[in-house]
Formats: sequence, C-alpha cells, structure tokens
Amino acid sequence: MTVRTRFLPLALSVLLAACQSSPPARLESAPVAAPAARGQGMVAAANPMAVEAGLRVLREGGSAVDAAVAVQAVLGLVEPQSSGLGGGAFMTYYDARTRSVTAYDGRETAPAGATPDMFIGPDGRPLDRATAILSGRSTGAPGAVAMLAMAQADHGKLAWNRLFLDAERLADQGFPAPGRMAMSASSRSPQASTPDAVAYFSKPDGTKIQKGDTVRNPAYAATVRKIAAQGPKALLEGEIAEAIVAKVREGALPGTLSLDDLKRYRPRKGEALCRPFRVYIVCTPGAPSGGPAVLQGLGLLERTDIAVHPNDAEGWYLFSQASRLMYADRDRYIGDPAFVDVPIEGLLEPAYLDARAKLIGPVASPTAPEPGMPRGAKARSPDATREPAGTTHFVVVDPAGNVVSMTTTVESIFGSGRMVHGFFLNNQLTDFSFSPKDKTGAPVANAVAPGKRPRSSMAPAIVLDRNRNFVAAVGSPGGPAILAYNLKALVGVLDWKLPIQEALALPNLISSGTFYAAEVDKFPPGIAQGLAAKGVTLRSGAGAEGSGLHGVEVTPQGLRGGADPRREGVALPLNP
Repeated sequence: MTVRTRFLPLALSVLLAACQSSPPARLESAPVAAPAARGQGMVAAANPMAVEAGLRVLREGGSAVDAAVAVQAVLGLVEPQSSGLGGGAFMTYYDARTRSVTAYDGRETAPAGATPDMFIGPDGRPLDRATAILSGRSTGAPGAVAMLAMAQADHGKLAWNRLFLDAERLADQGFPAPGRMAMSASSRSPQASTPDAVAYFSKPDGTKIQKGDTVRNPAYAATVRKIAAQGPKALLEGEIAEAIVAKVREGALPGTLSLDDLKRYRPRKGEALCRPFRVYIVCTPGAPSGGPAVLQGLGLLERTDIAVHPNDAEGWYLFSQASRLMYADRDRYIGDPAFVDVPIEGLLEPAYLDARAKLIGPVASPTAPEPGMPRGAKARSPDATREPAGTTHFVVVDPAGNVVSMTTTVESIFGSGRMVHGFFLNNQLTDFSFSPKDKTGAPVANAVAPGKRPRSSMAPAIVLDRNRNFVAAVGSPGGPAILAYNLKALVGVLDWKLPIQEALALPNLISSGTFYAAEVDKFPPGIAQGLAAKGVTLRSGAGAEGSGLHGVEVTPQGLRGGADPRREGVALPLNP
C-alpha cells in the first residue's frame, strides 16, 4: 500500500467463491516444463522480517501454508498499514503431489444488521469516503486468520502454535520501524490521525516514529499468543471479539457488527478458477476476487500479437486497450456469487473473448468502452466503487514444491484507523457500492447486503504448464489497479519472457474508461509518444506507482524470485 496513493476512479472487483477449472484447451503443442526442483524453497514478501519468519518455518520442516501463517502474523505487525489480524485475504494454493489448485476466500463479511443504504447520508447522498472509512460502519467480520487456519488444517505440517513465534518475539522485544510504516504513520491519511493511530505511533516526546526507531507492541504479542493457543476462535469469540464490537460501535456513525456476526464467520474454499493462456494454465480465486478480470484480460491479449511486441509502443497499446475492456466488464458484473448471478463462464468463454477482442482497433476510441453482454448476464449498473490500496501480497514455495500465492488486506491505510488488542480493524465494507442502484434504478452487483462479501480486486495467481507443473506465482496490492499490475507481470513473464524481477519492475499502466495512468518516466524512449499517436495519452501521478508485486518462477536453474522495487520487500531462497 502506498501512503495517500490515489487510484483511478475505477470500480474494480471480482470473484472467488465460484471456483471452477476449465479443461486445458489449446495446449496440445505446449512444451513440457520441468517441475520445480525438490528441496528448494523461497519466500517473497513486502518486508524482510516477514520473509525471515517464513524461511524459519520452512527450515523447521513446515509447509508453504505453515510459512504463510508466520508471514502474515509478522506483516500484520511490521506492515499494519497494509494487512493484519483484523483484515481479510484471498489465497491460491498449489498442491505439488496432486497438481491441483485450491482457492481460499477469507474476505470479510457484512454484519447481519447491514443495509443497502448504510453509506447514504441524511441528505440522501453517499457519505464522504473519508467519513465512511473512519466510521464503525466500515468494518466487516475479519477473515484472514480463519482462512489461514482452514488452509493450515488442510496442508500444514507443523503445530499451529509454532507459527507465531516470530511475531510474538518481535512484538515483545521490539523491531526497527520500517520506512513505509513510519511514512504511513506521518501521512495525511485520515486514519493516521485517529486517536488510536496517534497513540500507537507517537514517541514519548509526542513526535511520530521515524524509520529505524524501535517499536514494541505488547498487546499484539498477547493477541498472537492467544491465537496460537486457541486458533481463530481467539479472535472471533471472547475478549478480543468483545473489544472489536465495542470499538465499531463508537462514534457518530456506529456499525452493527455483533458477537454473533464474528462467531458465525466462515471462510470459503473451492477449486480455483483456471483458464488456458497460450501454453500455460493460469489459476486465480473466483468471485468476488479480481481473478476473473485478470483471466479475462489474458484471454483478450491472447487474441492479439502482444507477445512479439515486448515493452514497445504497440505492446503497451494492446495492453491498454485490453485493460479498458477488462475493467468495463468487471465493474458491471462482478460481485459476491452467493448473492448475485455472476456470469463467469460467459465472460471467459472463447466466443465472447473473440468478440470483445475485435473491439481493439488500430487506434484508441476517444470514448469509454461499454460493458459487453456475456452469456448469463443480467441488466445491472456499472459500479463506481473506489478501493484504496492498504494491501500486500506474498508468495511461498516449500521444498516439496507446494505454493501459496496470497493477497491480504485491511483495505485502506491502517484500515478504519481503529485499534484493539494491538491491531487495526479493517474498513473493508467501503469496498461495497455506496449506492445500491444507479440513477435509473438499475441494481448494482456490489451493493451492501447482510452476510455479503464486498467485491475485491485481489487476484493472487498461480501459473502451471500443460502437465500442471508449477511455472510461476504472482500478485500485488494496489486497489483497483491490482488487475493491471497482475496483468502486466503475467504478460512480462509469459509473453515477453522476462525474468520475474524485470517483469515486476516494468512501468505500470492502468487504463480504465478514457483514463490512462502511468509511470511515464519509466517507459523506454519514444513509447509515450508512440502511444499518443494511437490516441493513448499517459498521465503521471495518478496512482500508477502504487504496485507491490511479488512473485516466484521456476527456471532450469531452480526457483527465482522477484520483489517490486517500488516497495521494501525481498525474495529470498531457503538455501542460498
């Protein structure tokens, strides 16, 4: 997550419960990739302390999921602006023995007392976004810990209580404040100015912490000790749950989250949503994650010659136009499939992708593309939900070849800015549409409803070859721009054949509607001019720098990792 990063006025979300695998069509001529070397392992995450926690678990014989628990526990401490115990997550998991891919959904849920108009003010207009984020209404039942517990019960090797030792030690003994945490604490974000955040991030002299200052959080240590001993029940029932409920009911706009809402929370799991892309199979979570949109973007690009235009003006032009179509469909159709019909099969079927790809002409249309009408679609209004970028992504590969690709979040910087027992609460419910209908009365797929999961852009991806051997894993934070970041990384690795570090470092370009945000100065000479000649005018400073991509790929020499140079993460092997 970036401090006060501004993302486009996109309304991006996608899915994760309707997880299906399609047959690996059109892969007959695919080369056979070598399986990931056994005995190797790697962790790529946004903070070196979290990476070391994951590696420690792998050294002790833990699995990829065991290490993921340790990584998340430390990230919640050293990167609280991005994720934590009070947030939610999506995980894509590859089982090397069965060569199957499972999607886990730890997205937060709206309380039973939620109403479609809960973000409408007394004047009948949507609440100011900052007001909504800081309110108790923004917090949903957290799901990251419960999701990890479910995955660890399925795929763990070590005892659950062994996985929190690093987080407990760092919280008790103290850790050097990372630069991004210190910068976020001193930012103009409204959450950084809440009483809880000010109290936590202020030194005895009243000044805010600086990079390198020692930070201790004994309350966090006590919380992870309870979770280590009791599992997610420690968070969703009892003293901590009571504190969460009390905290969200404070203030002028109290939430309705109850003890019963917390106790009833259940993560979801199912077969991942997989689709062929050239000689590969790409797997993500389904709705309400961003996975279906990323798969659609790849499907559109597969129908172009972007592969022969590595990092040139034509390649980026094709990328920008496929992105516009991807966002247009995603904004209209994606929501929680337990509540709305999401036309996943229609959005991803070859005939529909053929028709949509034909809309990519030699020059960009000056008008925004309209959503298509895939098979199974129902009339809905486009959703203008804005998703801030308080998110992080990590990848773990264990020596057995199992892989975790996980994106995890508290939604905005420090979530709602409200803290209990050493951790921040999410503001995930502001990922719902503030208005349940548009001006014509058409319903919005991402409207608030009791028990519903808000749409998300998170899209942790795993790539396989035609024999279902692991090829790569990648993901990013970034609010709605996650879709473009992940798509860029996948194109860089799979089509442009770049080493994963170079693919993650490629310039960012986010295209939605008529808006093109980009890291203009990072493109090779002539590309911006070439794009302008095709009707694509790039704008700097609109959030395009906000990625935090992390990934791992298999090479003939073994595993190779990458960490986005825009952040402070690293990718380290188990055996250097």
